[in-house]
Amino acid sequence: MARYTGPKTKIARKFGEPIFGEDKILQRRNFPPGQHGQNKRRKTSEYGTQLREKQKAKYTYGVLEKQFRNLFDKASRMKGITGEILLQLLEGRLDNVVYRLGIAPTRAAARQQVLHRHITVNGKVVNIPSYAVKPGDVVGVREKSKSLEVITESLAGFNHSKYAWIEWDETAKAGRFLHVPSREDIPENIKEQLIVELYSK
Repeated sequence: MARYTGPKTKIARKFGEPIFGEDKILQRRNFPPGQHGQNKRRKTSEYGTQLREKQKAKYTYGVLEKQFRNLFDKASRMKGITGEILLQLLEGRLDNVVYRLGIAPTRAAARQQVLHRHITVNGKVVNIPSYAVKPGDVVGVREKSKSLEVITESLAGFNHSKYAWIEWDETAKAGRFLHVPSREDIPENIKEQLIVELYSK
């Protein structure tokens, strides 16, 4: 199963944002990587700006080009604002929902938990990170996995009221996907309109 396995701090420094979670190196070196990282750069072209935004979205959600393009095509066929729908489809991925629920500290860790069969949807084990969670679905931790240190540490002190579209049940170690989040509810710093413009060329 394809996924990005390269240096994450290098990518975060490229965008100047901790897109993979907290990044201590980024806090110390808030400039692009490489020997010319601190030099003034030439003005980025319109295409370059659009491409950069698409790459940022792909790295943020851990999706490669083919999957990302398929999601965009699906969003463009749906009724509404294409860029907003694209982000909503990304937010509805099972690995992202696991991350938003605080079961995993990063999306990469959430993806691993799903692949290792630690996560259930409506009581049934699902090991497909791209599984589309629907409103009303309950995403939880498999009974045998509830005592795993990586999960208990991630959940400890996590603020489950951060996201209005999910509801957490501490006793059951499960969360309900209440509704598709609106654009205002999605905290990612992504200019989705630039992605739409890029694919529309």
